[in-house]
Amino acid sequence: MIKDNQQHFNRLHVIIDAAVVAVSYMLAWWLKFKSGILDSGLGALSFGFYMSALIVIVPGYILLYYSFNLYTAKRVQGRRLELSNIVLANTVGILVLFTLLYNLQSYESQFKNFSREMLFYFYVINIVDEEIIRLLIRRFLRDIRRKGYNLKHILLVGYSRAAEQYIDRIQQNPQWGYHIRGVLDDNIARGTSYKGIRVIGSIGNLSYILPQNSLDEIAITLGLEEYDKLEKIVAECEKSGVHTKFIPDYGNIIPTKPYTEDLLGLPVINIRYVPLTNTFNALVKRCMDVVGSILCIIVFSPVMLFSAILVKTTSKGPLIFAQERVGLHNKPFKMYKFRTMYVQTEEEEQKGWTTKNDPRITKCGGFLRKTSLDEFPQLFNVLKGDMSLVGPRPERPQYVERFREEIPRYMIKHQVRPGMTGWAQVNGYRGDTSIRKRIEHDLYYIENWTVGLDIKILFLTVFKGFINKNAY
Repeated sequence: MIKDNQQHFNRLHVIIDAAVVAVSYMLAWWLKFKSGILDSGLGALSFGFYMSALIVIVPGYILLYYSFNLYTAKRVQGRRLELSNIVLANTVGILVLFTLLYNLQSYESQFKNFSREMLFYFYVINIVDEEIIRLLIRRFLRDIRRKGYNLKHILLVGYSRAAEQYIDRIQQNPQWGYHIRGVLDDNIARGTSYKGIRVIGSIGNLSYILPQNSLDEIAITLGLEEYDKLEKIVAECEKSGVHTKFIPDYGNIIPTKPYTEDLLGLPVINIRYVPLTNTFNALVKRCMDVVGSILCIIVFSPVMLFSAILVKTTSKGPLIFAQERVGLHNKPFKMYKFRTMYVQTEEEEQKGWTTKNDPRITKCGGFLRKTSLDEFPQLFNVLKGDMSLVGPRPERPQYVERFREEIPRYMIKHQVRPGMTGWAQVNGYRGDTSIRKRIEHDLYYIENWTVGLDIKILFLTVFKGFINKNAY
């Protein structure tokens, strides 16, 4: 039933997309030739000639949308990924159209007069329209699923940490439209409940339950100690014809996006995938850092001059405070800041993190810390290559030694350059906040790095990161 509904929905979605492409194209024509906004007149070609291009454009764009996975189920597909695919599909589409016009103009002179500017307007308008339509569809699906319609019914096989984490996520996201019927397990008593989801029998009951229940999916969530049963359970589930998926009970070991390799048919899962270990990715990020830091130094030089004057006129001591931190590949470096504390001995400096109303902080130091103006000298760390504009914040050596023993996976953060700002900081984990939460966010950043994520973090830093209640 769910599969049939999905097919009907996809057909409807194709019809909607076809209409959106056509309407976007006509809007682009109107904007270019009829609106009067651009003072372009009617142009050399007729309305009918322009509209005849839709015979190629509409089916061509539908094929592109299929190619870029824009008709996959939207239950758990991220909006950011969908928008990225819309932009990519439209970019490929417009490049193909430009290429076609370039090649056709040598055979037919009319194509030489075909407005490239109008096609550019179509490119922009179509991306906006497609995103709006998909947001409306998501909103509609979310609302009907919250009301109990268009649900997928799931049975869990195996009670484990993976089962509990799966239940947590399903219940936190009712818009996904998943309904868990229950759990089968050989070691947990029937009737045992977790957040309202009950153990309804043993795994041996599968052969009786599958023919009698209209299930859409079976999720195998066995504990590590029961993996010897996996092959038999998969065979039983697949005989039912119900879609089966496996949720491994070692999510605390493998990354959120497993990096797999194929060794002549043997699947290999890398324990940690770090996109920035790729030479090309690292080069792109380094170029962004160099260009970005130079631009920031130029743009913010008046602010840095103002901060320097404040530091020198309000307390005695050096202008710049250089403190040892641990960076890429566990190598120490000197991180620069405008001095915000009274001059201390080395022993006093090792006492610990600053806290609220810390007496060591100067009068202007509190202001510089609260507004993050003390961090600007780190732009020179970025230029030197010690740091990046975006990345996990570096810690002092004594804290690294302590946290590497106390916090699992802590040292993974040193597989990338430390940053002036990071995913943890823009999410509020800065200063005297949970170090474990900070590491969780740092690991997410490390495993999911993209240029787009860096730009997003820099954008959020401007609005959320400079002034922070936890910065003192």
